[in-house]
Amino acid sequence: MMKRYILTILTLLGVFGLVFSIACSCPPPTPPEVTPPPSPPAEEQPPEAVPPKPEELPSFPLTVVDDLGREVTIEKLPQRIISLAPSNTEILYALGLEDRIVGVTDYCDYPEAAKAKPRVAGYLTPDMEKIVFLEPDLILAESIHEKTVLPALEKLGLTVIVMSATSLDAVLRDIALIGQINGKSKSAAKLVDDLKRRIDAVTAKTEGLSPAERPRVMYACWHAPIWTLGSNTFINDLIGKAGGANVFADDFEKSRVVSLEAIIQENPQVIIVSRMGTTGDLVYNNIKKESRLAGIDAIRTNRVYKISDADLIERPGPRIVDGLEEVARLLHPEIFGP
Repeated sequence: MMKRYILTILTLLGVFGLVFSIACSCPPPTPPEVTPPPSPPAEEQPPEAVPPKPEELPSFPLTVVDDLGREVTIEKLPQRIISLAPSNTEILYALGLEDRIVGVTDYCDYPEAAKAKPRVAGYLTPDMEKIVFLEPDLILAESIHEKTVLPALEKLGLTVIVMSATSLDAVLRDIALIGQINGKSKSAAKLVDDLKRRIDAVTAKTEGLSPAERPRVMYACWHAPIWTLGSNTFINDLIGKAGGANVFADDFEKSRVVSLEAIIQENPQVIIVSRMGTTGDLVYNNIKKESRLAGIDAIRTNRVYKISDADLIERPGPRIVDGLEEVARLLHPEIFGP
């Protein structure tokens, strides 16, 4: 009996040992392979800004032709510049030449920093003593100085370049010329390209307009008497590019006083009024209230407009394209929006 019990115990131990040995000889089940989450995409770095190419200075002495057709020789890179016109001052600032400006006119007020420059002239009355004292190596004048101021400056042996833009293309050429003279040809080319692109964006929408689709326009820059502009002016060119037709383009060149009778005869459909200084509302109000003009189309259809800033349309500088875009909206809100 005891012997049978012992045999039973031994048998059970053998079975347990076998089971245990089998369990130990089998490797544990392989855990399921865990795929790591994908790494977040590397943050895209913005492209590095390409530094502007350095300017290449022209060889001096440099001989150029200004807007009066004068050949002028610049002996060396100008370092002391006097501007005798607000438009020239704006061009100098736009090209980054403000540190070289040593004198401006009483009317040079843009950009704001121009107001801090030494004043050496009214529009037609430069102070020769101040100019000589400042020892400029370049003076930028306008065609209005041709008869009296230019000869006086030349007599003093000063180097003078005269600007006389009669179209928007001429404004762009003047920017390029000032850039060339002052070693800023690349900056000038970039500015000209930007301005030309904006001009082309306007003319692409207006050049196909028929004469009937172009409103007859008068630009009034003064009152009592009324001054306006004819052909051979950049404002005349601007009106055309904006999709209008200057009513006095065939009558005379440059600017002139016009009579009320002449305005009635031309019958402008649109009148754009200068806001020169504080006179803008005065010019506007005088034209609107003039009973003898009550029958012209511009008055009857309430199309007498004040330009937001006369300097945008009356200064042949970089902001002239702002003026073009504004006039285009006034003449053709159906194309350019109000």
